[in-house]
Amino acid sequence: MAWFRRRREPQRAAGRPLDRADLEYLAEFVRTRRGVEAFIEPRTSVTETTVLLVAHDGEWTRRRTETPEIARRWAHQLSVPIYDVALLGYPQRMRDYNERQKRRPAQES
Repeated sequence: MAWFRRRREPQRAAGRPLDRADLEYLAEFVRTRRGVEAFIEPRTSVTETTVLLVAHDGEWTRRRTETPEIARRWAHQLSVPIYDVALLGYPQRMRDYNERQKRRPAQES
């Protein structure tokens, strides 16, 4: 019986490639902030692999990346330290920054 067999399309092994605008945005973030570190966030059932950049004050940004290896190569080209968030977790300064942003008055946004 073929009731339980479903024809599935092969899943893509990698996520969406970083486009030039994403790379320029990330490079600009690195150039305009001090102490930037990169963190690779693993692919989940909801999101693709992402690279998270965190500055010295906790300000952060993220963009999708095709593979962790591409993110590592990109970080090494810009001399940015890169870590695996699954091993180290998120930096405390990022959590502190998010908390400060929540407490800011709405008028300052």
